[in-house]
Amino acid sequence: MRLKLNPNTNYVEFVLLAATLMALNAVAIDIMLPALPEIASSLGAIGDNQQQLVITYYLIGFGLSQLFYGPLSDAIGRRNTAFIGILIFFVPVALASFVTDFNSLLALRLVQGLGAGASRVIAFAVVRDVFEGKKLAKTMSLIVMVFMAMPIIAPSLGQLLILFLPWQSVFAFMAIMAVVALVWVFLRLPETLSIENTRAFRPKIILEGFRIVFTTPSSLLFGWAQALLLGAIIGFLGTSPQIYLEIYDLGAIYPLMIALTASNMAVASFINSRLVDKFSVEKVALAASATFALLGAVWLMFALTMGVLPLWLLVLLHQPLNFCFGLAGVNQNTMAMVPMKRVAGTAASVLGFISSAGGAVIGAIIGSFYNDTVAPIAAGFMVVGILSCMASMWGAKLQPAMPQPTNVPVK
Repeated sequence: MRLKLNPNTNYVEFVLLAATLMALNAVAIDIMLPALPEIASSLGAIGDNQQQLVITYYLIGFGLSQLFYGPLSDAIGRRNTAFIGILIFFVPVALASFVTDFNSLLALRLVQGLGAGASRVIAFAVVRDVFEGKKLAKTMSLIVMVFMAMPIIAPSLGQLLILFLPWQSVFAFMAIMAVVALVWVFLRLPETLSIENTRAFRPKIILEGFRIVFTTPSSLLFGWAQALLLGAIIGFLGTSPQIYLEIYDLGAIYPLMIALTASNMAVASFINSRLVDKFSVEKVALAASATFALLGAVWLMFALTMGVLPLWLLVLLHQPLNFCFGLAGVNQNTMAMVPMKRVAGTAASVLGFISSAGGAVIGAIIGSFYNDTVAPIAAGFMVVGILSCMASMWGAKLQPAMPQPTNVPVK
């Protein structure tokens, strides 16, 4: 008989398992970054900016699929939905070694993203099923902190793999990770969806769930606030090989810059788990997004006046923005989920779609303006920071009070 964990008494393992589900998405992005130039060259991509599509296509699939997995998980449960998504994620990474052209790889990345959407939905839905109030915010922060270990490790691992093996090896690693996640979910994840919150997987019921989410303005505003900031992060990540490898010629040191970015976000998530004990979640989100906008404006000013910035100055200006995103993003997501207890899976899917697909489109727009300088990227950070701050302010005015923490039994 399988022994399922209890999220309350096996709290650390619960956080690690939820973080691993989310990390499937992180590794699918970050382990690819050092390999993008080689992949583009090997498969005949036209133009340097096309290599960004390897990330963009994945994120589009990732965002779209969440609209399906949320209602499905509200109907058949979190565990079964996780199985389906991880299996779909596994198939294209197993086939990637056989592609011979760039468009075929993009198609596989789209399918991979369609599978990965389940991991994000389930990670947030199970946490919302089990916890309330500030315990919800703290758990979200800890999960993000743990899962950010993958963006720290993955770029260096990707660099190491392509030094000794063909680029297809990065997909082999993703396949191994998918198998580990599948076994762990099967053996240890309990079904957290309560019977009273189960919703039939029928068009009328699904549309009713979507209606609940789309008619809750505070959730939508916080969801878009997160999507805007994520778009800036994605825009920089997509152009990072061109910035770090072409402008600054960092070579093998490049993955360390991505690791530094992830480290700042992880530290921010850890600090946030302490901040929410003393300050309201919405105030932390608002302060972080306002600081993000201000730092973006300072970065743009230096980029316009100096042209190519010294590397030390680029790092000094860019990395605090990642820290602010680490504070703002997790709290914006928490505030968006607060009113959604009754439709946690559907809400996670809609909000995930908004943040992922919206962030991917915003990131692609920002990245498309890249012109061998960081000025367009800095401008993008400033603009989305201002818009995110405005959305957070508006959402906070409409947000219902956060409920007190409770421990909900799981099956």
